Amino acid sequence: MATLLTPFTRLNHYLKRHTNMYMVLVAVVIGLIGGYGAVGFRLLIQWFKGVFWAFGSTPTDHSPLLEHITTLPWYWVVGAPTLGGLFVGWLVGTFAAEAKGHGVPEVMEAVALRNGRIRPRVVGIKALASSVCIATGGSVGREGPIVQIGSAIGSTLGQFLNVGPRRMRTFVGCGAAAGVAATFNAPVAGALFALEIILGDFGVSQFTTIVVASVTATVVSRSFFGDIPAFEIPTYSLEHPTELIAYVALGLLAGLTAIAFVRTLHFCEDGFDAANIPASIKAGIGGLLVGGLALVAPQVLGVGYEAMTAALTGPGMAMMMLGLLFAKLVAVSITLGSGGSGGVFAPSLFMGATLGAALGAGVGHFFPGAAPPGAYALVGMGAMVASTTHAPLTAIVILFELTTDYKIILPLMIAAITGTLVMRRLHPDSIYTIKLKRRGVDLSGGRDLNLLRRVTVEQIMATDAVRVAPNECLGAIVKRVLSGNETCLYVVNDAGQFMGTLSVQALRPMLEDLDVLQNMLTAEDVLATDWPTAKPTDQLDHVLEVLDRGFRDEIPVVGADGLFQGSIRMADVLARYKKELFSYRMAGELADSMPVGDDSAGQHKVGNFVMAEVEGPPALLGRSLAEVGVREAYGVNILLCRPADGSEPSPPISSYVFVDGDKLVVFGAAEDVNRLRG
Repeated sequence: MATLLTPFTRLNHYLKRHTNMYMVLVAVVIGLIGGYGAVGFRLLIQWFKGVFWAFGSTPTDHSPLLEHITTLPWYWVVGAPTLGGLFVGWLVGTFAAEAKGHGVPEVMEAVALRNGRIRPRVVGIKALASSVCIATGGSVGREGPIVQIGSAIGSTLGQFLNVGPRRMRTFVGCGAAAGVAATFNAPVAGALFALEIILGDFGVSQFTTIVVASVTATVVSRSFFGDIPAFEIPTYSLEHPTELIAYVALGLLAGLTAIAFVRTLHFCEDGFDAANIPASIKAGIGGLLVGGLALVAPQVLGVGYEAMTAALTGPGMAMMMLGLLFAKLVAVSITLGSGGSGGVFAPSLFMGATLGAALGAGVGHFFPGAAPPGAYALVGMGAMVASTTHAPLTAIVILFELTTDYKIILPLMIAAITGTLVMRRLHPDSIYTIKLKRRGVDLSGGRDLNLLRRVTVEQIMATDAVRVAPNECLGAIVKRVLSGNETCLYVVNDAGQFMGTLSVQALRPMLEDLDVLQNMLTAEDVLATDWPTAKPTDQLDHVLEVLDRGFRDEIPVVGADGLFQGSIRMADVLARYKKELFSYRMAGELADSMPVGDDSAGQHKVGNFVMAEVEGPPALLGRSLAEVGVREAYGVNILLCRPADGSEPSPPISSYVFVDGDKLVVFGAAEDVNRLRG
């Protein structure tokens, strides 16, 4: 097999290095596979609907499921979600735990921490689990699963092509964009979803490639389902500029509802996680509860397109809409909290539509000339999506593409922005990032800041910080400040114990009365004890947050024993960040350019020297770079370490300990490289 693939691997390596069209070509492939994957996923949901609800023929997305359910006995309505939950819980718990839940946070985590590496099995397990969950009545949407499925397709292709971290992440974004574009017939929104939520990067190179994948997937989807919007609704418009006040109120309510949704969801997750029972039983209980709720409000079952269409086109009965909003919020939280598999995008649309219809009915009651409830339902959909995801741009564009109605764009923009601001002010994390933060992964400061996690304070702290004795007079302290460039001085006693900080800003008000105070006050009298400190073992991402929060230029470094060890300065942190970012990006470019395999024909040759990727020799296992001294022992330079756990390749650091499976990109004379290989 390896022999058969050799021509392909060499062609792949050549294209990676010698053509700018490589990324576009791969994006087309991802778009095609992702598009057909989205089509297959929708057809699978429809087929399972026919199986579990006993349709006479295979239903479509908009089959009258609600009408059909009302003709079924109660035990069928309760039993179908229960059976679906039992199967989904067993499938996910047995084969792929990352297929649980709504999927987008898992993709974001893979992009941020594993260079976009996702296990190929996720494609099949997520498709089967989510299609069964949705078809049997699980109160979830299909966009989260298709994002994870498409991302896994992009990641799998990237791993097969042996691309580096930067290209791998772009391919994951291509898969996510292809999935969203194909499932909603919305190519622009698919690309924005991938850029704004998955990658958090609007770089030109990523944008071009992702747009190609999104458009390709949309072409595939339209060849099966036609070029029609997801919702057929009447044309709405802004009846009077004063109505913008009502739309601002709608945005405010959407933000508050989004907070209630996120907190209820995680309350249910915590409750089910605390139960010491098998995963299949948990999901089965969740299905049972949702089925019981459906006896009162069958609209909560499945994606809920019928109920959304009713809110967009119906008269909008306020109390009924609010009841459906509450029922859907509870049903989604139970489904996902118990271990179901599905997305939160469609449920957000559902809740936004019912919230908007309820508010629109109220506005219409008091102001008969206002827009109909359907207009408010449409805007509510966008406001709710923007609030839950913290992605107003994606929400605005995707609602426009779902409805092809431009006349409602002004209310949509103001409500989406208002909802996002309310949500961010009261709940800094989106429905996606909160799940990661609970795992200890913080993406709020930008993915590149994770580079600072591998650098500790003791590596860059300044040990020449100015120390002041507690009994030193104010006059002497001021002279030291005027003769130097320090912004902070640190009060340290004879035993080396840190006592507090003296800042130039705090000393400035005393300068007017210096003649009187210079011999009356000492450092101990004017020091600040509430100044934040850092420990030598703190990671720089945490220190940067502390410095930024207080607008400080530096903070003292104090050991666990209370001894003063130095200071950490904002300028030094930023300089190290630039260095780490440069090294990281250079490592990505280097990883992209490396040939597959370790044969001499695939090595980069530079005169009498070669650059090649080699397996870490047994002599390195369990030892650090500092202990081994590779350059002295073998005469080669290590340019890049590729850890066995799939985490991002990076330039070597002296404290890194080698494990079995690690690979090294090395540069040196050919005989020295071969000697390192052993």
